[in-house]
Amino acid sequence: MRKIVVCISGFAGSGKSTLGRKLAEALGLSYISGGDGLKLLAIKRGYRPGGVEWWETGDGLRFLEERMRNPDFDREVDQQLIELAEKGNVVIDSWVLPWLYKGGFNIWLKANLEVRARRVSRRSGVSFEEALRILEKRDRESSELYQRIYGIALGRDFEPFHLILDTSNLDEESVFRIALTAVKEFFRLE
Repeated sequence: MRKIVVCISGFAGSGKSTLGRKLAEALGLSYISGGDGLKLLAIKRGYRPGGVEWWETGDGLRFLEERMRNPDFDREVDQQLIELAEKGNVVIDSWVLPWLYKGGFNIWLKANLEVRARRVSRRSGVSFEEALRILEKRDRESSELYQRIYGIALGRDFEPFHLILDTSNLDEESVFRIALTAVKEFFRLE
């Protein structure tokens, strides 16, 4: 039987986690979030992460600053994600896995900054302006980090992707239906 591996990438607030959970449930696969892997490392370092909104809290932002100084955090998480992908039957959301693991169906989700900021503002309970500031900083720092670690031009190099989907003007259900159709076609599922 063919291993099914779906990798979903995109900047924060593009809809990776939402789509990942829905695809995993619909296809009977496990769902793994790269962000959860980073949270496990944060726990080892004495942080207490909780919920998707943790990244926008003071502790979450402090951990991300610490992460920028120590690229081993990301290398460790990414190696764990590669190992999980190699086992198969999984949906993984990760900023960089499609460049590191070549055996999956890769989806890039994009959305304009204002839409992403509204989403982050809603989920995290911060003002739109604060969400915008946080996202601009995270986008810049994450892009710099992955360029430095792996030579990846995040948000500019789309070579490993089978599907690039702009979620700016689509609701969750539409994004899910489009992605599910593409995944089923790729893996020849009914």
